[in-house]
Amino acid sequence: MVAEHDIDEAQSGLLDALTNLPAQCSVLLVSNEVGQGIVPVNKMARDFRDHAGRLHQQVAAVVPHVWFVTAGLPQKLK
Repeated sequence: MVAEHDIDEAQSGLLDALTNLPAQCSVLLVSNEVGQGIVPVNKMARDFRDHAGRLHQQVAAVVPHVWFVTAGLPQKLK
């Protein structure tokens, strides 16, 4: 974001790659959940939180399994 890259293009590239993987290919994505805390004062931090949240939703829509892990305790979401 600081370098002013096209966030939407990068997200589309990741989603395209995930949807076009061979069936026998396994991928594990790990990301921080940044939307459950306080709302950041800084605009860029708020924008990052919003971009990350949208990306998490988009990835969850195209992958077969989604897990949320808190303090080492896994919760199957999908």
